Amino acid sequence: MNDKILPDYIFESSWEVCNKVGGIYTVLSSRAKTLQTTYKNRLIFIGPDLWQDRDNPLFVPDDDLFAAWVAHANANEGLKVRAGHWNVPGKPAVVLVDFKPFYERKNEIYTGCWNDFGVDSLHAYGDYDEASMFSYAAGKVVESYFNYYLRDYDEVRAVYQANEWMTGLGLLYVRKQVPEVATIFTTHATTVGRSIAGNNKPLYDYLFAYDGDQMAKELNVESKHSIEKQAAHNADCFTTVSQITAKECTELLDKTPDVVEMNGFEDDFVPTSIKYVNTRRNSRRRLLDIASCLLGREFDNDTMMVSIGGRYEFKNKGIDVFVDAVAQLNASRRIRREALAFVFVPAWVAEPRADLVARLKSGEKYTEPLEHPYITHWLHNMDSDRLLSMMRYKGMANKPDDKVKLIFVPCYLTGRDGVVDKTYYDLLLAMDLNVYPSYYEPWGYTPLESAAFKVPTVTTDLAGFGLWVKGMKLGGDIKDGVAVVHRSDYNYNDVVCYTARAIRSFAKLDAKEVAKARKAAGEIARKALWKNFITYYYDAYDVALRNAKKRNQNSK
Repeated sequence: MNDKILPDYIFESSWEVCNKVGGIYTVLSSRAKTLQTTYKNRLIFIGPDLWQDRDNPLFVPDDDLFAAWVAHANANEGLKVRAGHWNVPGKPAVVLVDFKPFYERKNEIYTGCWNDFGVDSLHAYGDYDEASMFSYAAGKVVESYFNYYLRDYDEVRAVYQANEWMTGLGLLYVRKQVPEVATIFTTHATTVGRSIAGNNKPLYDYLFAYDGDQMAKELNVESKHSIEKQAAHNADCFTTVSQITAKECTELLDKTPDVVEMNGFEDDFVPTSIKYVNTRRNSRRRLLDIASCLLGREFDNDTMMVSIGGRYEFKNKGIDVFVDAVAQLNASRRIRREALAFVFVPAWVAEPRADLVARLKSGEKYTEPLEHPYITHWLHNMDSDRLLSMMRYKGMANKPDDKVKLIFVPCYLTGRDGVVDKTYYDLLLAMDLNVYPSYYEPWGYTPLESAAFKVPTVTTDLAGFGLWVKGMKLGGDIKDGVAVVHRSDYNYNDVVCYTARAIRSFAKLDAKEVAKARKAAGEIARKALWKNFITYYYDAYDVALRNAKKRNQNSK
């Protein structure tokens, strides 16, 4: 650490700053506390100002923070910015920028990026314009702040880290307009790689043969791929989040990452001692009550609970594997304990089930199941939903004699869904075992968070987290706390069988073995705390600052 060059100021932008959308939010918000402890208000996150007409619960305005610059930028720089703090542990400084005024200059901005860096925005559609205008505005924020506060310093070291293709255009703007600032571009998943996987094409066994530019054209993601590729090639340091995505980058972006920045977490959201025990007990009771009301029969606390959660990416997240494994277990009847399998995946929810809510409120015991006793909320597309369709195909109807019952909870678990009324993390605690048999998972916060809650977890070596666990010579058995199954393009049935076997094996463990597995899961997760993984970011800062120094010396 002593021989590394570290920045005096860190700027970092993402569409998910103060905007909870997906996994990148978790990466940035959990890491913020570790960096903010050292950098205070010299760590500045930049996000889109999407809540101008109402309060954003994730943003705490601070009229005194950077007050002189905010007034100057708004009055003289053509920017509309607000300064405050991100409402996450550490309360790091954040600047939200309104990017909509730049739409009127969109064509001019795209032309400049084509002339300077060869970025093809001609084939843009969907969210490309929105992301690019935010990205450009974020780059303008860095330029304005640097010129106002830092330009007169001789040796100030500043880095700008941009996350995903959505911030690439702004990184290129900073590279040209503020060459003194070292740039880092981080891709959490390549555009082409995600598209290949999402279109049911083989990604891994054939990766060496794919041409990224050709595939971008075939899959209609040319503009996103173009900005991503040019940001990777022109940044002072290019990074990604796992060895798996590093291989993707090498093959599809023609650029091997300089640093792999694995994703850590902070464990301050994991309850301890009495709160842990009480939350687990209350959450289990709630889920058992829901199952009892749906199915018209009682379930005792010895019922085994297993779940999968995450985004509704049916193949990529391994939801298909989970359903197949549960169906296989149910058909074989080779599981000792009765089991409830839950799918916590947001879908196209219409409303909470009034009949289920009425039963829950009554407190009575029922002996007849509800109609469709496998879902907690009605969907707009009950007939075409992929999970329900697969359940029907597999004969998973939660019949009375089924040993394993599958229940779909298709809502965002915020604690206010109208049926469960518990948060995702509360329900995570209730589980005996969690399964995430992903096909495309650049890192994998879901299995990491599961292990952090001391819940034994199944994942795959196509998830960055799973590959990292395997690298520690762990993951061979569920008794290790985390079991890692090998997955490839063509071994789907093997993964299903392994997953079913892992669930069945866990059901056989006695109380002492379960306690040991739970402890082992927590110990694996603690190795991924940010205090251990933050060093990868220091490596990236060092590479970026050294390369920026060389670049600026060569340009003189």
